[in-house]
Amino acid sequence: MPDRSFWYGFESPLVLASRSPRRSQILSLAGIPFEVAPSDFEEDNDSGEPADLVLRHSMSKALYVAERLPGRIVLGADTVVHTGGRVLGKPADRAGARSMLGALSGGWHEVYGGVALLGGASPVSFHEVSRVRFRSLSVAEIEAYLDTGEPFDKAGAYGIQGYGSVLVDRIEGCFFNVMGLPLARTVEALRALGAGR
Repeated sequence: MPDRSFWYGFESPLVLASRSPRRSQILSLAGIPFEVAPSDFEEDNDSGEPADLVLRHSMSKALYVAERLPGRIVLGADTVVHTGGRVLGKPADRAGARSMLGALSGGWHEVYGGVALLGGASPVSFHEVSRVRFRSLSVAEIEAYLDTGEPFDKAGAYGIQGYGSVLVDRIEGCFFNVMGLPLARTVEALRALGAGR
């Protein structure tokens, strides 16, 4: 286990404003001490460019929690999938997940991840873009993946770290961004915040 102060540098644990088990897993893998305080901010993927959406959502999630925990470093994050001019959030049901997977099959799409950090001298926010290519999926493959239950709480209806890994042909950019949190840039931002306090 690395010296946690090297990665983080704060006296109290980071507050993760998210229920996402993937984001918790990523922070744990990096050895960053954190606590979970989920935000109840309601996402709206119906309007705006994907970069603007993830930045707005991540900041709104962080603000929701930071107001209740003054003095703490709060991390808000958001992830959407973008393909064919459409923004894909989490599917509402099986039909929605089936439609998303069909749209992604056999082509490239972009995964946009937004991060906001509050509690330092000034707010920090950024977004990351990764490109992912899916194999051409048969109807049977899509139905089998839906049967796993994995797609239903994930942007774009797949999880690259789980069963959904077999759908992916290749990736360009940050793997952890596709999973739910651009780790390297988040660590850089945390270290910069720590140095500035």
